[in-house]
Amino acid sequence: MKYSTQVSIQLSREKVIELFDSTENLYKWQPGLLRFEHLSGEPGKAGAKSRMVYEARKGELEMVETITQRNLPDEFHGTYEARGVFNQVSNFFTEEKDGTTVWRTENVFRFKGMMALMAPFMKKAFTHNTLLTMERFKVFAESSEKK
Repeated sequence: MKYSTQVSIQLSREKVIELFDSTENLYKWQPGLLRFEHLSGEPGKAGAKSRMVYEARKGELEMVETITQRNLPDEFHGTYEARGVFNQVSNFFTEEKDGTTVWRTENVFRFKGMMALMAPFMKKAFTHNTLLTMERFKVFAESSEKK
């Protein structure tokens, strides 16, 4: 399954990247994130792996993030692996002439087991959840500028 999403953030790209590139800030715009634990590689650099644990309906959801490309402020790519799901995310950041930043993602999902059977019916939900997460970051980023 493939899709892309984008949001416009009323901040400079420099400020957006400053906020986006902080693991401490993840807790401020990803509700349900319980833990972010570095596993291997140089933190924040290509090849680094981290465990992300989220509160889920039936306990906890654990995924492993692997940074595959880091070319900030232009782009940041990673993979996210959880039970039955592999997600490749490419993030692109473009500053517009009016000083706003467009954050665009390209998402590719691959599924195994029961998730593979359900995936064709869930594209709308996955797209909605990605956009919701991006909107949460937008609200967090824009409100942080007012403090």
